[in-house]
Amino acid sequence: MTGALLTISGLTKAYPGVVANDDVSFDIREGEVHALLGENGAGKSTLVKMIYGLVRPDSGEMQLRGAPFAPAEPRAARAAGVAMVFQHFSLFDAMSVAENIALGMEKPPRLRDLAHRIREVSETYGLPLDPYRTVGGLSAGERQRVEIIRCLLQDPRLLIMDEPTSVLTPQEVDILFQTLRKLTAEGVAILYISHKLEEIRALCDRATILRHGRNVGTCVPSQTTARAMAEMMVGASFAAPARAPHATGAVALDVTGLSMPAPDAFGTALRNIHLQLHEGEILGVGGVAGNGQDELLAALSGERRSTGDAIRLRGRPIGRLGPNARRDLGLLTAPEERLGHAAAPEMSLTENVLLTAARRQNLVSHGFLRWPAARRFAGQVITAFDVRTPGPETAARALSGGNLQKFVIGREVLQQPGILIVNQPTWGVDAAAAAAIRQALLDLAANGTAILCISQDLDELIEISDRFAALNEGRLSEAHATRDLSLEEIGLMMGGAHGMEVAHA
Repeated sequence: MTGALLTISGLTKAYPGVVANDDVSFDIREGEVHALLGENGAGKSTLVKMIYGLVRPDSGEMQLRGAPFAPAEPRAARAAGVAMVFQHFSLFDAMSVAENIALGMEKPPRLRDLAHRIREVSETYGLPLDPYRTVGGLSAGERQRVEIIRCLLQDPRLLIMDEPTSVLTPQEVDILFQTLRKLTAEGVAILYISHKLEEIRALCDRATILRHGRNVGTCVPSQTTARAMAEMMVGASFAAPARAPHATGAVALDVTGLSMPAPDAFGTALRNIHLQLHEGEILGVGGVAGNGQDELLAALSGERRSTGDAIRLRGRPIGRLGPNARRDLGLLTAPEERLGHAAAPEMSLTENVLLTAARRQNLVSHGFLRWPAARRFAGQVITAFDVRTPGPETAARALSGGNLQKFVIGREVLQQPGILIVNQPTWGVDAAAAAAIRQALLDLAANGTAILCISQDLDELIEISDRFAALNEGRLSEAHATRDLSLEEIGLMMGGAHGMEVAHA
């Protein structure tokens, strides 16, 4: 590491009702990986948007290589040597890798020349890509490679990465870290945002912690425990999830031989799925993104209906029932895509609770919406799950990703479901919020709820699940007691090399 590449001095940005960044100052040095930590709503996203030219600060200044830096738009930031890999990919499925990358360039070269450059750069940094492959056929890890290579073609001096490992396997994380270390050896600075604190400890040289929009300290992650960093983020200690001993009950959900075609050209077909889910049990389903997780949730929620008796709820066939009918029977779901699928962006939080809780919470009377009751229930969710928002009338799109995640999970948990199917329950939330969500799931199970938890976070599944099964190319492995599995065995199951042909879980 050498001198400061980017110096941030007194950046402040306020929105109606909230100060997102309050007099934030720190520096990022050439050749370092600098972590930006904070709980949901701490101001991380606003800060990096100011660096990248998406948001203008109200006050304060930045210097890049000693010169004033105030990008009016992302194009200006890129021209100055700042690139950003966003948490949500911005790629077109029907186009090739090279075509997608060309769309993000000011003056793209001929496609043949660009393809050659993509191969060259991707191989140099250990992220091999076929420039002519259609993006819709790529895994989540390969899609992230496209985003990274798109940035590297700009020859950046500062690379901002937002939750870069959220969709990667452990092996892909290792490859990414090798690439980042190669970049820092060449003097590139990396601003790294992640809630995975052990990754921060393994990779980052320094970490700046934001709390309520303010810089509350800098630490050296390798010399700081994950718990200490988490407590700096929230300003208090918090308890790890605790499992209350309890017995499991009867089979609540029985899936036998469920097969469904892919919903579209880039989806995954479900192939002969078998599982049994008991009352009071948490069954963890792991897998690399794109192996049928969304399709499995859609089939179980009723968003996609099946014929025959493949899905039974306490012995009753429900394959032909839609989502509302299944909710009336106690089967609730929380999908992975929180904005647009789990919540309507332009609707208020009060309106969003009506979408899934109207009947179970008695929010409708004789065909009329009971708005005071809906606002009260939205307020209960906000309070119970510490959702950082001005109030129930706030639009869903105005919440940070982590706070919306807490709201979506809380909305379902507080309805006391008989069966809860949740996909990526702690995606994008900070350590304290993740612990609270996992504890809420454990408490539900202790009270008899049957929970199917689909997650790419293996630590999460090991922590809360009673049994574990792996989803690979639309096939579900046999489930085993989680306590009896090693990480190596779980990795084999996720790769499809362990128990794929076993019928019953």
